Amino acid sequence: MIGGKWSLLILCHLRKRTVRFCEFPKLIPGLTQKILTKHLRELENHGLVHRTVFPEIPPKVEYSLTDHGKSLGPVLDCLEQWGKDHLNRARSLNRCADNSAD
Repeated sequence: MIGGKWSLLILCHLRKRTVRFCEFPKLIPGLTQKILTKHLRELENHGLVHRTVFPEIPPKVEYSLTDHGKSLGPVLDCLEQWGKDHLNRARSLNRCADNSAD
């Protein structure tokens, strides 16, 4: 349901605020329009994301979390903390390896 790095990154950004479709590539470097569309559709089909289309030209589409999507907050917090801890641990291990190579 939320597998893969793109879905998690999309959810993390939507957790902070409503995001327009065209903003995602700026927020998530390397995310292509095709992949973004695929993941947003999957998240919408799972009831995690709400899509709002505004009847204007040019078209305006916004995405936000549903209540079900918002319930992932504690899970996303844990994953974010684990990532920070893991990154710090990896940096420490790399420093130790660099020092032993000297």
